[in-house]
Amino acid sequence: MAAYELANRLVIGIASSALFDLAESDAVFRDEGEESYRAYQEEHLADPLRPGVAFPFIRRLLSLNDLSEEGDPLVEVIVLSRNDPDTGLRVMRSIEAHGLTISRAIFMQGRSPYKFMPALNMSLFLSANDSDVREAVSQGLPAGHVLGEAFEDDLSDRDLRISFDFDGVLATDASEQVYQTGGLEGFRAHEVLNAAVPHDAGPLKEFLASINRIQRREEEERKKGAGYRIRLHVSLVTARNAPAHERAVMSLKQWGVTVNDAFFLGGIDKGEIMKVLKPHIFFDDQESHLASTSRTTPSVHVPFGKINEPSVVEGLPKA
Repeated sequence: MAAYELANRLVIGIASSALFDLAESDAVFRDEGEESYRAYQEEHLADPLRPGVAFPFIRRLLSLNDLSEEGDPLVEVIVLSRNDPDTGLRVMRSIEAHGLTISRAIFMQGRSPYKFMPALNMSLFLSANDSDVREAVSQGLPAGHVLGEAFEDDLSDRDLRISFDFDGVLATDASEQVYQTGGLEGFRAHEVLNAAVPHDAGPLKEFLASINRIQRREEEERKKGAGYRIRLHVSLVTARNAPAHERAVMSLKQWGVTVNDAFFLGGIDKGEIMKVLKPHIFFDDQESHLASTSRTTPSVHVPFGKINEPSVVEGLPKA
């Protein structure tokens, strides 16, 4: 039998902490220790875990596999878990109970399996464990820390809306570093001077490229004239504004990726925009922005770049 090929699929790694609400389970582990945690999970094996922050995103992403040929899905989601196989059994039972088409998993007792991302062709790993995410990003891997509480998902709505910040997410943080040292005027002057020079790609550029492939598949379906309605929408939501917007647009074009909508906000609170835009997931490299968006929107911190390095003075992560 031929090996199952992952090369031409969008592959997402998901920790159980991002997919499900593990607050009760984690409390047992913290307060009573590992043995009580094991007993608790076994006792509640038949009780499905409640959806977590990334659940609506994953459910909607998997639903796009109806565009695939049978046995050849566009999207593959694989569980990457610190649980051992015994305590991870409840996670797999919960996946089945919620009707998610996830059949593959890696369970590594007490250790993060993010190192297997390249072998599995993953363009994204989501977890509620900040340490695991930071370690993955430090190794050059595309990962994000999910924030906040789970939001009620509208099951009647089949759309999937994904929003990205630009610097430190789709692009590197080179221009952000200019802003940190030279201020707003220095940043604008630098971006105008380099308007024709594309940015280097950041941690989630390949994820966007994979999303674009699914969008092209949707467009093929729409062109068949069968009344197909486009479901996947991508937006750029950045603190850049004119004239710094031009380099961002040009960089996307040079990379061969696209977004449907762009918001160049120039310092306007992103949280207010999210209330109207209502994405199912939003990626940003700055926790200060996500403090606002995570109140109403499933938000993901991508701890990439200089601004996310430990403070030399305080020994703490910068905001």
